[in-house]
Amino acid sequence: MRLATWNVNSIRSRQDRVLAWLDRQDIDVLAIQETKCRDDQFPFERFSEAGYEVAHVGLNQWNGVAIASRVGLDEVEIGFPGQPGFDRDAADTLIPSPTVEARALGATCGGVRVWSLYVPNGRTLTDPHYEYKLAWLAALRDSAARWLAADPQAKTALVGDWNIAPTDDDVWSPELFAGRTHVSQPERDAFTAITQIGFTDVMRPFAPGPGVYTYWDYTQLRFPRKEGMRIDFVLASPALAATVVDAGVDREERKGKGASDHAPVIAEFTL
Repeated sequence: MRLATWNVNSIRSRQDRVLAWLDRQDIDVLAIQETKCRDDQFPFERFSEAGYEVAHVGLNQWNGVAIASRVGLDEVEIGFPGQPGFDRDAADTLIPSPTVEARALGATCGGVRVWSLYVPNGRTLTDPHYEYKLAWLAALRDSAARWLAADPQAKTALVGDWNIAPTDDDVWSPELFAGRTHVSQPERDAFTAITQIGFTDVMRPFAPGPGVYTYWDYTQLRFPRKEGMRIDFVLASPALAATVVDAGVDREERKGKGASDHAPVIAEFTL
């Protein structure tokens, strides 16, 4: 199985590019983030014509996640248990489920439980959105721990835009980002907490060291200057991680007119 994740930064703007890439890279399952559309606006027909079933959740022009699969799409689940919400109109208020943003979608594809995740940004270290981000990650960790406890042999992939650079090697300038989100210790601890329960960053063994990024800001020529961050991940449960044979970033998809500010991450498994 070739599994990929990609923050496309608007599926309606980039559907041609995404569909061409799926064909060119022979992708079986694609987790998509930041679709930026409602369900009735998603180009389901285009994906169907290409041989993919799609599950999508999008409430407005913000966020939105999807899973496109050509190897089955079963047991679709919107949101994970305990996923917190955030009231955009009352920025200092956390609101409980089920009033949640479109940031998590699960489905079983070819025997693998895939979760497409768009972790909250956090904004600044003093913004309520930062506390929301940490609460969101804690709830995800608790759910993922229960899933593994219930079935240690389950093949589960937590994939998407995590909005966290877990180590200094994952950001081009740790000094520049000091005191900002994405690199703060509580965020890094929240990411580590998920790996500590058994989920593995499957790409790192195939792409070690600094300079391997998945995101480059549109401003200040960040991409040609190679000034990026690694914030998109495929985290695999033990049973799934044992089957990985290759993983990497398709940096070419960050190039050219109309590119997303993220590049897709691909992982290949021998199931």
